[in-house]
Amino acid sequence: MTGYRQIKPFVFHIVVMGFGILMLYPVLWLVSSSLKPTTDIFTHQGLWPSQITMSHYADGWFGLRNIQFGRFFLNSLMLCLLAVIGTVLSSSMAAFSFARITFPLRNLFFALMLGTIMLPGHVTLIPQYILFHKIGWVDTYLPLIVPKFVGDAFFVFLIVQFIRGIPRELDESAKIDGCGWVTLYVRIIMPLSLPALMTAAIFTFMGTWDDFFGQLIYLSDIKKFTVPLGLRLFLDSSGSSNWGAVFAMSVLSIVPSLIIFFAGQRYFTQGIATTGLKG
Repeated sequence: MTGYRQIKPFVFHIVVMGFGILMLYPVLWLVSSSLKPTTDIFTHQGLWPSQITMSHYADGWFGLRNIQFGRFFLNSLMLCLLAVIGTVLSSSMAAFSFARITFPLRNLFFALMLGTIMLPGHVTLIPQYILFHKIGWVDTYLPLIVPKFVGDAFFVFLIVQFIRGIPRELDESAKIDGCGWVTLYVRIIMPLSLPALMTAAIFTFMGTWDDFFGQLIYLSDIKKFTVPLGLRLFLDSSGSSNWGAVFAMSVLSIVPSLIIFFAGQRYFTQGIATTGLKG
């Protein structure tokens, strides 16, 4: 029995490491394939390349119709930055209202807002496209940015749960000192809600950075393309695709998400844990 108890943690860690390696294998294969010669990508399945080449990175960065791939990175970063600002600002203001301000039909409006979370995005896709087409926003970034400034139901709910865990005595103390709603929101509630705000920011950045479908529908000018749309340019359904360049640029496209995640990991885990416990 004693021997079993000693072996159990060892076996558990072996199994966990096995699942971890299994989940990492596609990423490792992607990185490995970006360094292989084109002829070896699909013929040699091993992770260690027989010959290392960096030509795919140069081909991917400079090989597109007189436009560098860096342009797509700048477009994606600009889009993500505005999306994060819009989502965090609007969602936090709505969450503060639902969590702290008493107004008529507040619970009904909150329930209706939660109901929109269950509405599939594809249901509203065609009406949104018709609306944006009629006001001349197609082939601009506006359909991808402006909706972020009217709040996101999921992030409103997440931030509401966090704010409800902040003691109301702080509100009363602030009001005694002469603070209004705006000052209470800016100087008291928002600094204390930083983990929830960082969680919303990280989710928004990753969702916008990886979004392909929405950007494919609204953007048609190659100069406005983002990273997901730029990767699609290497694929040719009627001819030979440049898989080496696809893999090389895919590796580079992962880097910003990793930087954002690891930079905000502490707030991210704290925000998820806290909002989950304080329902």
